[in-house]
Parts: sequence; structure tokens; C-alpha cells
Amino acid sequence: MTGVFVLFGMGMQSCSDSFLDTESKTETTTQNYYNTVDDAYRALVACYDGWQRTTSDGGLSFYEASEVMSDECFGGTGNTDGKNYMVVDRFEQSYSPADMDLFRTTWSSYYAAIFRCNTLLGYAEQIKWNTDESKKGTYLGETHALRAILYFDLVRLFGHVPLLTEPSSNNIPQADPDEVYATIVSDLQYAIENIPADAYPKSNAAKNDGHITKYAAEALLARVYLYYTGYYGKELAGTTKAEVLAGLEEIISSGEFDLVPNFKNLWPAASSTPIEGELAFDTTYAGDGNVETVLSLKFNTTQDYDGNVDGNSWLVMLGLRNTDFSPYGKGWGACTVNPSTFLAYSKGDTRKEASIIDIQGEGIAPIYDIRGQREYTGYAVKKYTPLAYYNGQSASKADGSGDFQTSQHQDYVIVRYADVLLMAAELGSPQAQSYFNQVRKRAYTMDGVLSDSYKEVTVNPTSILEERHLEFAFEGIRYWDLMRQGVDSAAAVIAETTQVLDGGNETTLSILAQNIIEKKGLQQIPNTQITLSKGVLVQNPGW
Repeated sequence: MTGVFVLFGMGMQSCSDSFLDTESKTETTTQNYYNTVDDAYRALVACYDGWQRTTSDGGLSFYEASEVMSDECFGGTGNTDGKNYMVVDRFEQSYSPADMDLFRTTWSSYYAAIFRCNTLLGYAEQIKWNTDESKKGTYLGETHALRAILYFDLVRLFGHVPLLTEPSSNNIPQADPDEVYATIVSDLQYAIENIPADAYPKSNAAKNDGHITKYAAEALLARVYLYYTGYYGKELAGTTKAEVLAGLEEIISSGEFDLVPNFKNLWPAASSTPIEGELAFDTTYAGDGNVETVLSLKFNTTQDYDGNVDGNSWLVMLGLRNTDFSPYGKGWGACTVNPSTFLAYSKGDTRKEASIIDIQGEGIAPIYDIRGQREYTGYAVKKYTPLAYYNGQSASKADGSGDFQTSQHQDYVIVRYADVLLMAAELGSPQAQSYFNQVRKRAYTMDGVLSDSYKEVTVNPTSILEERHLEFAFEGIRYWDLMRQGVDSAAAVIAETTQVLDGGNETTLSILAQNIIEKKGLQQIPNTQITLSKGVLVQNPGW
């Protein structure tokens, strides 16, 4: 952790007892910057940028880790690549003994983003808010929520992490998870209480350009509550089940959100058909910030190789290995889909075709770079994949000029309205069956016509978990849904022995339940951070 803050600390060292220790008249410093509402907004944008960079910094993103650890995907990547994804997938260091820093960049980026949030919050009282008290509540509420998201990712992935709530370069030990969760709950409650429901003057709260709204904070608190109470087996301090459910019911009754009628229209690749000879698609995509989006992480098409990358870099990792097959663009073949997920969908369920690329069934196999692919299963993720025009040019920019590696900009949807409905059902809403039916019926409906294959299912914990699997496949949710059923239970589901192709050659892939149980479903803390902390940080058991 020290390594995270040394960079910031070097830029903020005091020159005490020196004539140099004076306020610059021409340069912006931390002390003289935070004065106006505009300053606060720019600092808030920097916090959002920090959050974005946790997934665009070239490290192993939280999304990728969530998918690789789950039963939905294997590590994949190239047949001659390093085996770091296999370490994550199998919870087994022996696949690549030298890879002790798999999450080094991820860890640093998260704490850099937390530092930005802490800095804005720390200087909030010196800002001259004047009559803009509503903006004060909105900007600080968003900042608190961002910090909550960052810590929620960290504590789920690593278990014991340092907890800093002010800008600091102190070398501190990991906090008890309960302390981290207390901060997460407090931050989200601050956001709920201080961000006005109409903070952004758009026709719909989903169309907020990625800003965290009051509704998004309520949905995130429900996700935190469900995970904590499931994984730790005890109540979450600072809130109650009734309060969390009331927040979800408020989202539902607000009228701000709805389900997109056709499931495939939630996803660019599933809803787009290439037009021969043109840099265009026939598409029914509902668009970024559609009515179902409660919260999304935004990207843009900034492209260069000097570190100025704000594109969705993990999207490229999931692309078909070295293979353009419009509308799908090429990528590096990570997160190959477990055939068991493909087989989990029933006849008539439109989510199957919208979620998964069937390489054989869609005619891609004859040109697929199977020799270059590790852990080939015949299936790839469709929800999140690069796009290419008919002639193979990257569609990351409308005119085809985008770099396929750095210009991807598809939103990562953190929370959808479907999740709000299913969480409310799980928490015991009197409307549980109705909420459950809305999600399930949409899955079997195309252009307003309900499939004959649709069957009523009684809502209960088992049916909700299964519906969540089918609804949110490849959205970075499944692993955490399994872990909150208990580590032993999750390990039994994820454990796998199956045949895959490595470089076109059949090989056995084996994931052992005991490895997951031994490590409590947690990943390794970067060894570099432990070294920099001079042993203050302690590695997770089993790693």
C-alpha cells in the first residue's frame, strides 16, 4: 500500500522552516485549489476518472477477475501467454509461481482513486458553496458513493485491506472487514440522504452520463447488504433489511426505470448486424444510459500508447482471439465461456443468444484462431465484446479510425433495473412474485410476443439465484452471488474437471474446490505491496 501513496506523498511534501514554504501565486496547490463550486466539480470529475482508471489502467480488472473466478468463464487468453489467468481461475499459484503481483496495478489504481476521493472530502469545508448547498450534497454524495464502490470491490477481492478515509501516505495495517463495511455503509447512506432525486435535470435518472444518483446508491447498498450477510453470515451494522428493501422499493416506485422490452437490445453486439460495404450497422441497441441503466461506468475513445487511455481495455481482452467476424471485433480471447453456462438456458430464453457467442453455431469456427487460443470451449462472451464493421475495421469509432485496443468505449453497466427487481424479491418484498415474473417474462419475449416455452416459476431463494445466473451472466455478478451462499457451497459449484483445447490440442482443465475453500474465495495481495510495507501488510491465507 505504501507504494500507492509514495507518488502522491512526494508531490505534497512540506518544506517546513524554509522560505520555500509559501503559497504559490501562480500555481495551483492542494491548499489553494479547493475554493469554488467549479473547483469541487472538477475534483469530482477526477474522482470519476480515478474509478474509470481502475479498469482502463492495463491491470487485471475487477470485472475480469470476477468472471474468471466464477463458474461462467475460464481464464482463456493466448496459448503462449503467461498463465496468470490460470492462477486466478484455479486459485493455485503453482500454475505460474513467479506471478506474485497479479493485482499490483489494480491495487495501486484503486488506492489512487480512493486518495482522490479522500482529498475532495477532506477539503470540502473550505469550499465556498455559497447558495449551492444542493450541489454540495450532490458532489460530496457522489464522492462518498465512489469511495464506497472502490472499497466494496477491494474488500470482496482481498478480504483484509488498509482503510484510509483521509488523504494519507501512512503505512497502516489491514483493517478488519467490519470496519471497511462500516465505512461503505456510511458512505452510501450519505449519498442516499444528500443527493437529490432530481440532481441531474434529465428526463430519466438513467440518462445521467454516468453520475451516481440517489437511486444508484440505494441499489448499491442492497448489493452490499446481500453480500455481507451472505458471506459473513451475520447482520450488517449500520442498516437493516427493512431499510435496504425500502430503498429498492423507492427505486421501483420512482417511475424512473423500466425493463428494455427485448433483452438483446441491452447489448451492442447482440443487437447489431453489419451492413455490407458500409461503416455502419443495422441496430436495435437501446443505447448507453437507457431506461434500464441504474448505474454504469463510462469510457471514451481516447487513444494513444503513452498512458492516456480512457477506453475500456478489458473489453479487448474478451474479444475473439485474433479473429474479426462482424459484428464481433478481434481481441485476446480471455474469459472463454464454460459450456455449462451455455447449456443452462432453456428453450425460448432469448438471453442465451444475446449473452453468448456460439463460435461453431454462428459459422465463426472455420476462421477462428484456435491455434492461438488457450482453453477454447467454442463459446465467448457476447455482452461485452469489441465490434467490427463488415470490412473488419474496428467500430470503436464511428468512422472506423479507432484503435481496437485503446478506443473501446462500451459502458460497463454496474446495476440494471432487473437487478433492483430481483434484489427486492430476494429481500422479501410483498411484490416478490410480480418482480420475479417481470424479469423472467422479458427473457422469453421478443417484440411483444411471449414464447410458448415460458413457464411460471415460484419465487424462492433457489429460483432467484438461478434466475440471477441467467439474467446477469458475464456481468461480473455471478461469482459474488455464489460466494454469498457460503464459500463451501460456492466452491462446490465452481469446481470443474472438463476438456478444453489449448492451441487446438485437447487438455484437461481442473478447478479444485479445496483451493477455493482454503483461500476463502479471496485473491492474493500483491507481493510488491507487502514488500513496500515492510511486512505491515499480511498475505491472505493459502497464497
